[in-house]
Amino acid sequence: MPTNPVHGPDEPHKARGMAESFGTDPARYDRARPRYPDALVRRIAAAAPGGDVLDVGCGTGIAARQFRAAGCTVLGVDVDARMAAFARGRGLPVEVAGFEAWDAAGRTFDAVVAGQTWHWIDPATGAAKAADILRPGGRIALMWNVYRPADDLADAFAAAHRAALPDAPRTPWKRSAPDAYGAVFAKVVDSLRAAGSFGEPERWEVAWEQPYTRDAWLEHLTTSGEAALHTPRQAADLLARTGAVIDGLGGTFTMPYLTVAITAVRTGPAPS
Repeated sequence: MPTNPVHGPDEPHKARGMAESFGTDPARYDRARPRYPDALVRRIAAAAPGGDVLDVGCGTGIAARQFRAAGCTVLGVDVDARMAAFARGRGLPVEVAGFEAWDAAGRTFDAVVAGQTWHWIDPATGAAKAADILRPGGRIALMWNVYRPADDLADAFAAAHRAALPDAPRTPWKRSAPDAYGAVFAKVVDSLRAAGSFGEPERWEVAWEQPYTRDAWLEHLTTSGEAALHTPRQAADLLARTGAVIDGLGGTFTMPYLTVAITAVRTGPAPS
């Protein structure tokens, strides 16, 4: 989902209530959230100098399990103990902490990755922390799944959103998701450059599609950060109106996605 600009589109990390709301139902989150293209995961793993990976904001372990399947050894760190417990239940080691304050205890990694979470990290502090724990030649790779609905579907979803939430300061469907994320991507690139420890950031992309039933999409909506801001009545109305849109499509639709990875290589001497 596009970042909700409660604190402006370039500083979503300050919206802590949203950032820490995802663990309400970890099983639902894990079930409803899309995975990342295997080709992109394998590309990131192959571009790192080794297989030791730190997954920042690992949540339920969606990306971590994919990197593990690609042959990596993955450690997760997440601020939410509920999400961490779910990931541990799937065999992933996870430490509970906000990344900015997390104690690496002298450990270093070949790759620092994040799936759909880096916008909740202070960009300057996060970039500096990643540089400190990456080995020379190590890679930071920050991924987002960005949806790209056709204009008619976006308009219909936007109308449902406005009807259910007439006082909302924005609708997530007003702009295309790539545009909505533009400020986030720019801030990430700027912070990696400013850290002075990375080569020039690159943008890797993979386009793909995900079919949804009515129920699957509505469940997906309940896992967004924005959902934490709705009253129960607002949430029920939004789901009913959005469901009616999908009913009008025959009960199913296909969402085009673009997965974007902002990635850079750690340069310079080994961390002290």
